[in-house]
Amino acid sequence: MSFLAQSLGRIKPSPTLAATAKAAELKAAGRDIIGLSAGEPDFDTPVHIREAAKAAIDAGQTRYTNVDGTPALKKAIAAKFKRENGLDYKPEQITVGTGGKQVLFNALLATLNPGDEVIIPAPYWVSYPDIVLLGGGTPVIVPTTLENGFKLQPADLERAITPKTKWVILNSPSNPSGAAYNSADMKKVTDVLVKHPHVWVLTDDMYEHLTYDNFVFCTPAQIEPKLYDRTLTLNGVSKAYCMTGWRIGYAAGPVQLIKAMSTLQSQSTSNPSSVSQAAAVAALDGPQDFIPKHNEVFKQRRDMVVDMLNKASGIFCPKPEGAFYVYPSCAGTIGKTSKGGKRIGNDADFATALLEEEGVAVVHGEAFGLSPYFRISYATSTEVLKDACTRIQRFCAGLK
Repeated sequence: MSFLAQSLGRIKPSPTLAATAKAAELKAAGRDIIGLSAGEPDFDTPVHIREAAKAAIDAGQTRYTNVDGTPALKKAIAAKFKRENGLDYKPEQITVGTGGKQVLFNALLATLNPGDEVIIPAPYWVSYPDIVLLGGGTPVIVPTTLENGFKLQPADLERAITPKTKWVILNSPSNPSGAAYNSADMKKVTDVLVKHPHVWVLTDDMYEHLTYDNFVFCTPAQIEPKLYDRTLTLNGVSKAYCMTGWRIGYAAGPVQLIKAMSTLQSQSTSNPSSVSQAAAVAALDGPQDFIPKHNEVFKQRRDMVVDMLNKASGIFCPKPEGAFYVYPSCAGTIGKTSKGGKRIGNDADFATALLEEEGVAVVHGEAFGLSPYFRISYATSTEVLKDACTRIQRFCAGLK
């Protein structure tokens, strides 16, 4: 009999973190490695946010706070939802966790019972299915297609819903594909959900502010007010505000759900960092003018990466609407053999051979539930991205 919990056997370590760790290991061993696996902006946290954190420390804000967020941060979050999404939430409808992942974890573990189903469009963020499994639920994966822009189609959603469906998880803009739902796309999805009152909506809006080409962001409860009472709208400060290490995520939803999530958090981590919460208030309430400036840089990188990858033999890379990822198809490389003698049987083989032979670390599509693709994060310098794409072109040119 194993010493470890049986529930642990249902999950695996995060593939994106594993790829990042592997790249770091090879780099430490002296290899020339370019890591494109981490979803982390390369910009520093803005100065006014850092200054707010220092001021909080000097003011003695280093003690326990309310389990699920300070009144000041909840007020800032409520103002953000009203200002940017047209959604009204009271403080008791808001929860703050140690990163968006904890908020997601709390929501699913507080609601899932054995046999409950959670619909997850693929490609998906790697943690969604594993957290569902850890909570005793059953992930129901609904593949999307490149032809449909990696967006969940209403008919496919309708087919996936059963009496056991408890949640649908939506993520726009998407990690890993960068696909984003405009208001017409979202309305088609919410029209289906309105017909199924037993189904709750968990929308991960973490990349809300990272959109390009005049794309207008929307969120389900904003598009369809009938879903307000059964939607958890999740967001955070990590991506748009360059605060990945500060670990602040938040969500708003029905009071009963928020209370249950708070109870769970009270017996796990208790409150998020008091200093990080003070910094998050400054992020949400303070100047936002740096976001479009960052986005212009990301857009230029996106355009360059898409252009260069589409010049690589056997690769097709669509242009995403948001986030800072591309999700190219490597279907044209399958069945070929690399210069180093590695046969490319699937996207995992492609990613492994690319790392071994050219020193470029990407995450294979199988990790995100849809093959044969791979994910590249372009949240790194233009020079590094150019070098990486040149190496990918060279690798693909050497395939026979």
